[in-house]
Amino acid sequence: MDLRYFSWLRERIGTGHEVVETQARTVAELIEELKDRSEAHAFALSDLKSVRAAVDQQLVGFDAPLEGAREVALFPPMTGG
Repeated sequence: MDLRYFSWLRERIGTGHEVVETQARTVAELIEELKDRSEAHAFALSDLKSVRAAVDQQLVGFDAPLEGAREVALFPPMTGG
């Protein structure tokens, strides 16, 4: 599965893209797995109030299923202006 990180998540994790194999059934389970990858992942994903997710380019909640997903993107909330 392709993972994409944007903005300060990319900066804190140290990369904008990873390919991972996961058994996670939901975005929340994937994030919990990612926290164990490194201290940088754990720090970046420590406050999920500041994180949004998209599965295959569709904005989703953390309870979204991952079955059949090819890509998950994690990014900070967007603001308009």
